Amino acid sequence: MSLSTAYIYDRAVAQMGDMQTKISKTQTQLSTGKQVPNPSDSPEKTTAMQRVQSAIARQDSYLNTLTAVDERLKTEEPVIRNSTEAMARFKELVVQASNDTLSPSDRQALALELKSLREEMLSYANVRDSNGNYLFGGGRVSKPAFSTNAASGSGYEGDTTRMNVNIGDERTVNLNRAGSDIFTSVTRTVNGQTQQVGFFKALDDITAAVVNSNHKGMVSGLNDIDTLQTGLAHALTQMGSDMNAIDSQRSTIEDTKLRLQSTLSSLQDVDYADAISRLKKDMTGLEAAQSSFAQTSKLNLFNFIK
Repeated sequence: MSLSTAYIYDRAVAQMGDMQTKISKTQTQLSTGKQVPNPSDSPEKTTAMQRVQSAIARQDSYLNTLTAVDERLKTEEPVIRNSTEAMARFKELVVQASNDTLSPSDRQALALELKSLREEMLSYANVRDSNGNYLFGGGRVSKPAFSTNAASGSGYEGDTTRMNVNIGDERTVNLNRAGSDIFTSVTRTVNGQTQQVGFFKALDDITAAVVNSNHKGMVSGLNDIDTLQTGLAHALTQMGSDMNAIDSQRSTIEDTKLRLQSTLSSLQDVDYADAISRLKKDMTGLEAAQSSFAQTSKLNLFNFIK
């Protein structure tokens, strides 16, 4: 079977063109550092990379949420801790006031500090965040969580709305907490009926008992203080648990993100050693093909009948 000169030429040019395309692709990979510089080069790999990139972006979103929750907890934690310390001092003063050896004037002096501690704790309960929102108002963040006098009722002006945020594919955490869960009420039985008395109203009643040298009221007040301290202690414990959970979840997310980035790198990043080796091989093959074509192109019938 004879081959025409045109066919030989076309075949040689096509082969050299294919090799030049491969060389150009490898050079682009080396210059960009990517296995797939253009999505059209490998739609399958491009789709796989997009899935991994989406998963990484989701982990970044979780990390941002964790940071926001962590910052809020770090704002709340010292407030509750200070309230706990103030309540401990409040109880210490009431115990001192209940001593029968104290005179009414002595108790009046103690009551002044009790009132100061009550105002201090009220300021903690109505603390604001960096945006000016009240931390412990639940979903009502534009006005104080507790009324300024709390003369009756619970004194709590917020609500019990809890905002849950995602910190993982199947994990959520509370972003906020209601003030009524921290500065809790006490339960009293009066004339056979149960009553709920708010945190600050209870403090006012105890202070009044000290002012009036009401020994029975002071003893009863000490029981109320134990209940109020339990609420603060529980809130502080829960907060510590939440902070530990956030640290643990952050570590889990960072590990997951590291694995995803490794997967993305295997799909996306070029192997320079392999690419350089292929480039050298293809360039050597192209040079050989060009040399062979140059020699072949000189041949014609007259070379054989001279």
